[in-house]
Parts: sequence; structure tokens; C-alpha cells
Amino acid sequence: MLRGVGITKRFGGVTALRNVSFEVGAGELVGLIGPNGSGKSTLFSVISGFHPPDEGAVFFDGRDITGARPHTVAQMGIARTFQIVRPFTGMTVVENVRVGALYGRGERSIAVADRRARELVEFVGLEQRADTLARNLTLAEKKRLEIARALSIQPRVLLLDEVFAGLNPTEVRGAIDLIARIRSQFGVTIIMVEHVLKALMETCERIIVLSYGEKIAEGAPSAIAADPHVISVYLGKTYAAR
Repeated sequence: MLRGVGITKRFGGVTALRNVSFEVGAGELVGLIGPNGSGKSTLFSVISGFHPPDEGAVFFDGRDITGARPHTVAQMGIARTFQIVRPFTGMTVVENVRVGALYGRGERSIAVADRRARELVEFVGLEQRADTLARNLTLAEKKRLEIARALSIQPRVLLLDEVFAGLNPTEVRGAIDLIARIRSQFGVTIIMVEHVLKALMETCERIIVLSYGEKIAEGAPSAIAADPHVISVYLGKTYAAR
């Protein structure tokens, strides 16, 4: 479904990604972890068209999408959320989701977009806040709004960037359940950037590890948790001893 080949991305003298390759199959849920500054969000930006790679290529369902603009990538069926939530603060919850529905895949009439937006607002548990301005939501609610907006374009691949960050344990559990329902109802392929390791270990079939812009490990959660190199550069001995 999604493949990266030798992706390198530089920002001035800083190499954020160096020769990173990966493959994600249809319907998979893959985690992407690593220390801060390891290139995780940059990889999402390359995939989704925000930053073209300096070297390498991205393929979506066999099609080369390297350097395609973000709106083109979205309309092909790749959606993302952002580490720092970015709702349209002066618009209501349902209006935020309607924007995505109007510019995504499939029919884009106002009536269809409005119906889809309201269905998704209910799906993520924000139906009681549908007519609330986005600026007045809690952080947990804004995270759910981010997910609803991403789903509104009817994606085939969903890139989730730290959707658990800043949530309390009850909210994390609710978010884990929401991701399970997304897979069940929409059958979408998911890649997750996350530091809340409990969430990754419970949800992902496979985990990719980045460090200083390079891929250093890939495998099942249990294998990653026991990998000495991953423990050294990211997980730490405290986690490994659990």
C-alpha cells in the first residue's frame, strides 16, 4: 500500500532523514518510534507532500507520488494528523470536519460533506460538541477532532502523529479504543508516531524505529522491546526491566 525507498531529507546542514526505506501493507497498523528529533514527523511530512525528499521516492499503491503536493496526496487517499493540533479555531467542530469532506475523495457536494461530517463527529464521540467552536475544546477533544478531520477525506492510509500525547490514562484508553474502531469500521491502513509505548504495544503489529534520521530496527513489538540497540537509544533500561 505504501513504500518508501532510500528517503533522505535535509534542512540546511541538518540531515533529518538518511536513506530510510519501509513498506506498509494494506490494513496494517504500524508504529513509528524514536527519540525526539529522530525524523518521525519529517517522514510523515515527506509522505504527505509537505516536504519533498532530497533523495529517494515514495510509492502509494504502486504509484510514484514523490514530491506531489499535499492536497494531491490527500485526494489520492493519504491523510495525516499533526503533533500540535491545528483546527480552524473560529469554526465549529462540524464545520472543521466538513472542510475535509469537501476536499477529500469521492463526492464533494455540500449536502454529502455535511452528512459525512456529522457522522464522523458522532463516530469520534464529539456529537455533544458539534456546534462548539474548536477553540473551546479540551486537548483530548481537539485530538478527536483531528482524527475526524483526517477521516473526512475518506483515506486509505492514515498517518497519526502523537494522538496520545498530553492525554491522561483514561483518555489514552479511549483513544486506543477509537483506533480499534477505525480499523474495524473503515479498514484503513494506519501508521502511528507515538511516545506512549503502552498504546503502541497494545495496538501495533509491527514497529519501525528511527534514530538520528536512520532506521535502526523494525519488527514485532515484543522484538523491539527486547532489542538492545533500541533499549540503548530510546526505551532505556527501566522500560526493558518491566
